[in-house]
Amino acid sequence: MRSIARLTVVVCLLAASGWAAAPAPAAINSSEDLQRQDGDVGQYGGRLVIGQRAEPKTLNPVTATDAVSREVIGRCHADLISINRMSQKTEPALAESWKTSPDGRSFTLKLRKGIRFSDGQPFDADDVVFSFNLYLDEAIGSPQRDLLVMDGKPLVVTKLDQYTVRFTLPRPYAAAERLFDGLAMLPKHLLEKSYHEGHFAQAWSLNSAPAEIAGLGPFRLKQYVTGQRIVLERNPYYWKADRNNQRLPYLDELVFLFVGGEDQQVMRFEAGETDMVSRLSSENYSLLTKEQSRSGWQLADLGPSLEYNFLVFNLNDVNAGKMGEIARKQAWFRDLKFRQAASAAIDRDSIVRLVYGTRGTALWGNVGPGDKLWMNQSIPHPQRSLDAARQLLKSAGFSWNGSGQLLDPSGKPVEFTIVTSSSNTQRIKMATLIQDDLSHLGMQVHVVPLDFRAMLDRVFQSFDYEAAIMGLGGGDPDPNPEMNVWMSNGATHIWHLNEAQPATSWEREIDTLMQQQMITLNYAKRKQLYDRVQQIIAENVPFIFLATPDVLVGAKSQIGNFHPAVLDHYTLWNADQLYLRAATRGVERAGIR
Repeated sequence: MRSIARLTVVVCLLAASGWAAAPAPAAINSSEDLQRQDGDVGQYGGRLVIGQRAEPKTLNPVTATDAVSREVIGRCHADLISINRMSQKTEPALAESWKTSPDGRSFTLKLRKGIRFSDGQPFDADDVVFSFNLYLDEAIGSPQRDLLVMDGKPLVVTKLDQYTVRFTLPRPYAAAERLFDGLAMLPKHLLEKSYHEGHFAQAWSLNSAPAEIAGLGPFRLKQYVTGQRIVLERNPYYWKADRNNQRLPYLDELVFLFVGGEDQQVMRFEAGETDMVSRLSSENYSLLTKEQSRSGWQLADLGPSLEYNFLVFNLNDVNAGKMGEIARKQAWFRDLKFRQAASAAIDRDSIVRLVYGTRGTALWGNVGPGDKLWMNQSIPHPQRSLDAARQLLKSAGFSWNGSGQLLDPSGKPVEFTIVTSSSNTQRIKMATLIQDDLSHLGMQVHVVPLDFRAMLDRVFQSFDYEAAIMGLGGGDPDPNPEMNVWMSNGATHIWHLNEAQPATSWEREIDTLMQQQMITLNYAKRKQLYDRVQQIIAENVPFIFLATPDVLVGAKSQIGNFHPAVLDHYTLWNADQLYLRAATRGVERAGIR
């Protein structure tokens, strides 16, 4: 009787949590051209739980700009050619093979046959053409569009037959194979109607029903509970199998819990409520390391990341009538000497020491030491100098009153706010340290932590902010994924979004150089071009670069095929192969969730 009662309790817990049996992997038939994966052969079953610092903004891969959304989206979708996060080399994905024309302008991709979306509908060349139409549509404004346009001309996608697609580029394209990574192939049968009706940008919101969303990734949407979690379940039609010809993924479910900041992430992990954690601070990593011998956790310091954290001032075109204070302060922010002075006053070494301990590196440019192929070694790394900062401000017409407060050329005190994400404790620490650094110049700086989504809305939509601390990078060491940041019309050209044309001569030069490097096939010549881009960025300070963290991650010892990588997503890039060893699987474990 006791065992029956215990089982009854577990069943009730499962029902209360919305748990239900995941769909079994569909039987493999001879018409499917599946990709076989290396790695340990795992076991089916169980759910993997990840603590997220914030909720995603959307489930639409074409419009998503925030990392949180893309972490979830990336587990539900697939691309034509992928960058292996461990080897950093390209490999076949939905395209089983490809050929390049002798002039480097044409790519012919052969698609896998018999592949199905997560709703069971077939995938073919029509979906590829449709997907690229979405990415290229200026009205949608996808952040990936900048990668697909050369010399102002978009690439052309042509269906040759049901399983063959040709991509024709206006000019030869450097690292062209890497272009396809991160461009999710989407179901025409589900999205064509919303696209033709002109409301595609609103499609696949967080409130969309699971049946309205389908992808080619290892998981599909099962449930979204506002403020609590997103639950993904196994895609039963996924197109990869292990070396024993078992269809992947192994996991029944992948659950993203919205837990708040990093400290909350770590607490949940320590308590056994989540199974994996990444983007750890050195402090929390050290804390977990002390418990490692008892817990048996898998912890790893992978060295410097490709992420760069920065302070950015708002240089957008704002409505002076509605945002007069911001518009007035923009006279300071647009002054190069003001930005240079702020940069000179910031103690990057202290930021690294107090935010990252020994597990981070100071930055003076957009490419850090984690990217050994592209970093411009000649970018100067000046030490903090308050004297140099004061001289720059004085030469720009600023002065100080008797109490040491900095005054602008019109005699107004220099005072502004820095917004950052309330769920990112490291950036809050950076903001507080910068607040203190700039106070030594007589600036009154206020730190305003905001909900992650609210901060993104201010930076990307309303422009209702004065300065912000943010982070970018982490995906691919190649320069091309940065096109949307450094091109003046790029979707993440954060300091001045929606420029119809370059606002400055140096931005115009960056536009030219970035377009040139994109079509330069010789690595040495291409690096020379990108070195110059880095030099211009360092000289004109659109961002004040601060530091990059080491990639610090952890997972429970029971997780098999855990192979963290320096490229984003650090821990979930091979989610299709992750599995739970037998001791952690079963009904009771799922019920506890």
